[in-house]
Amino acid sequence: MKAYIFPGQGAQFVGMGKDLYENSPLAKELFEKANEIIGFRISDIMFGGTDEELKQTNVTQPAIFLHSVILAKVLGDDFKPEMVAGHSLGEFSALVAANALSFEDGLKLVIARANAMQKACELQPSTMAAILGLADEVVEQICAGIEEVVVPANYNCPGQLVISGSIEGIDKACEQLTAAGAKRALKLNVGGAFHSPLMEPAKVELQAAIEATAINAPVCPIYQNVNAQPTSDPAVIKENLIAQLTGAVKWTQTATNMIADGGNDFVEVGPGNVLQGLVKKVSREVQTSSASIA
Repeated sequence: MKAYIFPGQGAQFVGMGKDLYENSPLAKELFEKANEIIGFRISDIMFGGTDEELKQTNVTQPAIFLHSVILAKVLGDDFKPEMVAGHSLGEFSALVAANALSFEDGLKLVIARANAMQKACELQPSTMAAILGLADEVVEQICAGIEEVVVPANYNCPGQLVISGSIEGIDKACEQLTAAGAKRALKLNVGGAFHSPLMEPAKVELQAAIEATAINAPVCPIYQNVNAQPTSDPAVIKENLIAQLTGAVKWTQTATNMIADGGNDFVEVGPGNVLQGLVKKVSREVQTSSASIA
């Protein structure tokens, strides 16, 4: 079965989407529509801006979303997903690509999400760290024993778990996880503690926007971050999207479940190839590739 997967924050690069804009009238039209909705020419930053400009949360999130969604739209009849999933932000791209959300509504939600997350980051200094080479259970146990806010945030693949929380909590956890045998405990250059309880203010803000948005049944099941389970029910999709901001991204479990349900050909739609690498860590048997226009 063909599984389409959509990347999240961190996959961006200067020049992303330029080939689509130059080679497809549909892509050009969608990029211009996005520029209007956003209120500035995000396409100019994507195609020829600086890394610094592209790294701003209010640019990064819509940029990755646009690259992914417009690529899926340009694929046209070649885009025939039997299952979809997206990593964090990528879940919104997956929903638009699978026709559960309109292009405009998806973009507006991503902008609202980026702004809400930015505000939550400014309320309390916080961060994330990648923990390599430890079993998930060990990381969970150590995080649970720390008095500060510190939680598992991204289950990326076996042996790679990103934790999220207050600066003090992350520092304590990194120290204890290194002592417990982690190969690396690497603090990440991020603006805040995504997928943790510290995103509660953003969740409250985004919840209203998600509840006011029409979501339809997707053309195929979507495996969502918070529970790694397939669903086509719009009410469940909304609940899971709201829970996603403060809940962990269960990517290891998502890839495992998609493979168990027959997914054997994973196509990454959007910038980079990070998700292909993560899927391969779950199973060497599956095929992976990047979507591209001929």
